[in-house]
Amino acid sequence: MTINADCSDLQLARFLAQGAGGILLDIAANSGLSGKILGKAGDKQANDWILSILHQHRPQDAILSEESSDDKSRLGHSRCWIIDPLDGTREYSEGRDDWAVHIALSIDNQPNIGAVSLPARDQLFDSQINPYRGQVATDAKTVKLAVSRTRNVPCADKLQTALNAEMLPMGSAGVKAMAVVQGMADCYVHEGGQYEWDNCAPIAIAAAAGLHCSRIDGSALIYNQDNVFIPDLLICRPELSVEILLILNDK
Repeated sequence: MTINADCSDLQLARFLAQGAGGILLDIAANSGLSGKILGKAGDKQANDWILSILHQHRPQDAILSEESSDDKSRLGHSRCWIIDPLDGTREYSEGRDDWAVHIALSIDNQPNIGAVSLPARDQLFDSQINPYRGQVATDAKTVKLAVSRTRNVPCADKLQTALNAEMLPMGSAGVKAMAVVQGMADCYVHEGGQYEWDNCAPIAIAAAAGLHCSRIDGSALIYNQDNVFIPDLLICRPELSVEILLILNDK
């Protein structure tokens, strides 16, 4: 795979998400590895390839990656690529299809550009203003919540009780966020902690699609911070945001 030297940030993000996804699929199919060893190999090889392309095409930009050491030099840059080469390592290692690649560009601490690939499903999403905006609304009467298949999240339980919602268990954060973007789910709420690479790209895409994106107290999500821990987040249909925030913040 190659990309032009004068590519846009969006084109580069898409190229990286798609290319890393291809690497991960090839490793899973042809390496003979399995389980945690497969996950580690996939993480490393995808990360190495992404970094090599970024160093070639955006040498002046900073990078924050889950799989690389963080020397904090990025804090002096307005442009920082925030990447997770394999979001949902457990799902990938188990041969499931609900894992993702996250590529984001934060500009002045905002999730400006994002691309998320779901390689095992042959899907690629990005933060171009459309084509997903028309898919976020649904006429279904039952609110559907995208939730973790392995972790109980109290805030999701709270919404389920208050809204009589249906739980849709699935894997990685990117998969859950894209379920809301696609209109398969109405809400994805998480607490207990993620990191910037877990949600910067999904938030960039969800926001461009017209969805509500915030912390669960309604405050903005800020990126390229000294502390990259993000305690919680909410992605939902905008017409549900006020009600959901009131429920989540009712002590």
